[in-house]
Amino acid sequence: MYITPNIGPMVCRAYCSSRGEIMPKVDVSKEYVQSAQLNYMKILEKENSDRVAKLLKTRSRNRYTALGLGIFVICIYAYSINSVKQEHFLDELDES
Repeated sequence: MYITPNIGPMVCRAYCSSRGEIMPKVDVSKEYVQSAQLNYMKILEKENSDRVAKLLKTRSRNRYTALGLGIFVICIYAYSINSVKQEHFLDELDES
């Protein structure tokens, strides 16, 4: 049984050294590891996966918020352009 970190773009900083080396894998079946250490590793692995899931959820929400704000700004811009065109059209009607 290998306990390996989930290496991804967000998590790589935690598991990679400054030289880009990845932490070595631990073979639990070959090396002597106490049950307390195994339990601790499982707890840390679960906490890390929860943290990554929370960060991914936050990233997704941020994208939806940015998309909503971008659409809102584009709508205001389109409304402004449309209202300026209508004012110009009304000025031409008044002149004739």
